[in-house]
Amino acid sequence: RQQAAVAVERLDGVTRERFLRDIYPRRKPVVLTGLELGTCTTKWTVDYLSKAEGSKEVKIHVSAVPQMDFLSKNFVYRTLPFDVFVRRAAEVKHREYFLTEDEKYYLRSVGEDVRKDIANIRKQFPVLAEDVHIPEYFEKEQFFSSVFRISSAGLQLWTHYDVMDNFLIQVTGRKRVVLYSPRDAPYLYLSGTKSEVLDVDNPDLEKYPLFVKAKRYQCFLEAGDVLFIPALWFHNVISEEFGVALNVFWKHLPAESYDKTDTYGNKDPMAASRAIQILDRALKTLEELPEEYRDFYARRMVLRIQEKAYRNDYR
Repeated sequence: RQQAAVAVERLDGVTRERFLRDIYPRRKPVVLTGLELGTCTTKWTVDYLSKAEGSKEVKIHVSAVPQMDFLSKNFVYRTLPFDVFVRRAAEVKHREYFLTEDEKYYLRSVGEDVRKDIANIRKQFPVLAEDVHIPEYFEKEQFFSSVFRISSAGLQLWTHYDVMDNFLIQVTGRKRVVLYSPRDAPYLYLSGTKSEVLDVDNPDLEKYPLFVKAKRYQCFLEAGDVLFIPALWFHNVISEEFGVALNVFWKHLPAESYDKTDTYGNKDPMAASRAIQILDRALKTLEELPEEYRDFYARRMVLRIQEKAYRNDYR
């Protein structure tokens, strides 16, 4: 049986000073309410969004099923004028569609050149950016990206982690977010930064038996709520209604720790990537031994990693 969900703490009117002093050092998710976010929470209707940014083309994910899976790529990329996309994403049934009449849409804004440019609402959606006041609970030089997102009702994003801290600002609509601690990574069946367990509500426990050990945290975001997601915390997001959100990512580690080619904020820190490469070489070396010896020395290596690198203050 799965564990009952732990509700993520909700705190009202938290100042920058209080966040940095009391909340940030704990490295746990928290929902911040009552923050000043600008006029976006009232202005961003479907009509206003359509008119504000007009017919500029945007690249979107289109999925025939509500649960999008980045590992099996069960969606297609398509391009639409922004105003057409917004209206379609707000519909439940479509007269015009790519795959099916009840397909789901998802926009995750990107830079002009995806390989080089980082998402920044001020550059990609300058008119809408005027309506937003981003809570900058970090230093200016730590800022990494501001990612504009629009989702159809019912769309579920795969469980994954990011390597930077971020605020998920729910501007309109309602979302459910399920989170898992970095320490529960052994139970999440990882493939890179993503979990293979798509359906966190009804997981296939024959295929993923350890998933029951993962402690589930959960919150519901209403318009105007801001969720702090610390780096390395896994999150799975369902848009319960058509909605618009903005993610703001910032660097928790020194700037040189991050991969310079990372425009999405999801490449592992440089030292972690190097360590994994070294480990892969070590495991390759073990293959020179017979199975009995390989098993023994692999277990010794695991013990050494636990002894040298695991934290002992995790609760």
